[in-house]
Amino acid sequence: MLDVVVLFFLFGLLAGLVRSELKLPPALYDTLSLFLLLAIGLKGGVGLAQQSLQPLLPQLALVILLGMLQTLAGFAVLRLKMNRVDAAATAAHYGSVSVATFAVGVNWLTERGISFESQLSIFLAVMEIPAILVGIVLAQGVSRQTRWRRLAHETFLGKGVTLLLGGMAIGYLAGPDGIAPLKPLFVDLFKGALALFLLEMGLIVARQCQDLRRHGLFLLGFALLMPLASAGLGLVIGQLMGLSLGGLTLLATLAASASYIAVPATMRIAVPQANPGLSLSAVLGVTFPFNIMLGIPLYHSWARHFTE
Repeated sequence: MLDVVVLFFLFGLLAGLVRSELKLPPALYDTLSLFLLLAIGLKGGVGLAQQSLQPLLPQLALVILLGMLQTLAGFAVLRLKMNRVDAAATAAHYGSVSVATFAVGVNWLTERGISFESQLSIFLAVMEIPAILVGIVLAQGVSRQTRWRRLAHETFLGKGVTLLLGGMAIGYLAGPDGIAPLKPLFVDLFKGALALFLLEMGLIVARQCQDLRRHGLFLLGFALLMPLASAGLGLVIGQLMGLSLGGLTLLATLAASASYIAVPATMRIAVPQANPGLSLSAVLGVTFPFNIMLGIPLYHSWARHFTE
């Protein structure tokens, strides 16, 4: 049986496909994004307050390597049919991560009482960055024309990374007791906010499906197979870290996800000649719905084999 938050996504998708007049106010969509990012960051920060930070350093190095490998592998495949710039930009989307997919994964595990390591929230923030930098180098190399200052600001201080890191810092400094008064807002209402967010995502995906048809079977196949390969790589990296079943599932989900917020915004600055329709139609039209409806349970079943 599908999770209720996924049913909200399907409702939005159907409403969009039949061209319903249903729309969420843009301000509400932005508010829900802010809420989910802060809630995830706070939960991760509270978990980190209860453990030593030193063992995280080699794990962070591994997730950075994971993001770089995914971007390079995606670029190698996409270059078979795309020009260098579009292949690099699209590969960067798939080397990065999706906050919404991560939130659905967290909810899926929580509903089943499966625990996972708190540092996964840090991995979410860190994995935004290496794919962007590798994608830019693949697209245009390093030159005097590269606006590194503006690019660094957009990459490291973008809304998503700032909210995640800020939430984690607050959760870490306040600890479980300090965050307890906020539980009714950031814990009890998390699933409701996620449901509304996915309703809007369904409407967005319905619009991208039309663009996907124009880009052919190659892009469709890549958008389906790349998440599977990335999830497998994520499981291997997660096993090297010694993650639990829930941690393995969530890292595989992160690896399989693809960015549709941070990377497009940064690529618009660094590689303006890239066609954003190619990457967004693949990410939103295929990869995102596949991951939240079929991918997460599949990655969990794979993770169980890794822990047996």
